[in-house]
Amino acid sequence: MPKVTVEIPQHIVDDVQAHVGDKKKFVTFSDAIRTALRKMLDQLDEIDRRRGRVQE
Repeated sequence: MPKVTVEIPQHIVDDVQAHVGDKKKFVTFSDAIRTALRKMLDQLDEIDRRRGRVQE
């Protein structure tokens, strides 16, 4: 799996970290980021479908 380096403001890191760990929604910070990116891409795909921009 490729590794990506990005700059993220500290307040966003802190917000995400609040949801990472034992008995929380995400196991790791990376898991939270992957899930968020996948959800965003799914939403963009849906917008493209609604606007007729998807080539099947």
